[in-house]
Amino acid sequence: MGLQKLNSLGFKKPEAETRVVVAMSGGVDSSVVAAMLKSEGYDVIGVTLQLYDHGAALSKKGACCAGIDIHDARRIAEKLNFPHYVLNYENVFKEKVIDEFAESYLAGATPVPCIRCNERIKFKDLLETAKDLNADCMATGHYIRRTQGINKAELHCAVDNSRDQSYFLFSTTNEQLEFLRFPLGGLGSKKETRMLAKKFDLNVSDKPDSQDICFVPNGNYASVIEKLRPEAMDPGEIVDHEGNFVGTHQGVINYTVGQRRGLGIGGLEKPLYVIKLDVEGKKVIVGPKALLKTTNVPVEQINWLGDRSLQSKKEWHLSVKVRSTRPPREAILRPINDYSASVELVTPEEGVSPGQACVFYERKGTRVLGGGWITR
Repeated sequence: MGLQKLNSLGFKKPEAETRVVVAMSGGVDSSVVAAMLKSEGYDVIGVTLQLYDHGAALSKKGACCAGIDIHDARRIAEKLNFPHYVLNYENVFKEKVIDEFAESYLAGATPVPCIRCNERIKFKDLLETAKDLNADCMATGHYIRRTQGINKAELHCAVDNSRDQSYFLFSTTNEQLEFLRFPLGGLGSKKETRMLAKKFDLNVSDKPDSQDICFVPNGNYASVIEKLRPEAMDPGEIVDHEGNFVGTHQGVINYTVGQRRGLGIGGLEKPLYVIKLDVEGKKVIVGPKALLKTTNVPVEQINWLGDRSLQSKKEWHLSVKVRSTRPPREAILRPINDYSASVELVTPEEGVSPGQACVFYERKGTRVLGGGWITR
């Protein structure tokens, strides 16, 4: 008998003996992953998280993890004939994601709750559930690649740059990476995913992508935060960076750092931008665009994925992203300890905001070296 070669998920055993839990959101990406793996002969189990259940989200297209999506995921599991479980994580989600979103937004930060959801729920609690089901690994529909390096599994950007989700997955730990698989990371485009959905005859092949943060209907942050922290709607003053009064506002919550339009302070010689929010003092602080530019980014709660330890070098020359929508920029990372560092951007960036993530990449490659959270 010949040696068993590695299967497509990297295990030395037949597909039928390899159990994989697929995290199914009910969308086209995770549905295609489940169909692909099932067609290859793997022992597939689908798991869907119910994260919240307010009426607006149930009827809303383009949100994930609510009623209609659970129904879609269940139908696909039935069609392809594999077991499917729904786990109710509403309380955990509210406590670990929604409440923190409100708190950090009110602290003048611009939070990225999708990262916290991946970190605290999908790749923590859901991953534990996959292990409880005796799975060999867990697969998701994220657009990112996992490759086996010399020392350990590595995280790399997706082949399709426009779909790459590495910014949202920087906090995936080395241990989690050993257990996770991302079958879509090597596809050339979203079009390919939809073509696969049609090939597998999935009823979600034309389903629109989710756009907004799932618990924020129509992208209206203010309405969500107003319910959790009504005082954020209290009116107050708009002042310039030297403390001079320039106008009034109807709630700090209605402003974001970097905003120029809709400030209601016309008649000024030069345009002003929101440069800071002072929630306690109920002040919106504005100033010239130059004050939005910075080269110094303090980063904490770092998750490091490099081969050598973070502190093994005084300086790391790499690339960083300070917003999900921006390309990586050259930077120098100077570790303070294993979990915090100062990042110096080679060219100044605008709108570097506390509460956003700063994600580290190899300077001339696709590897994700980790990241952390931007602090003041």
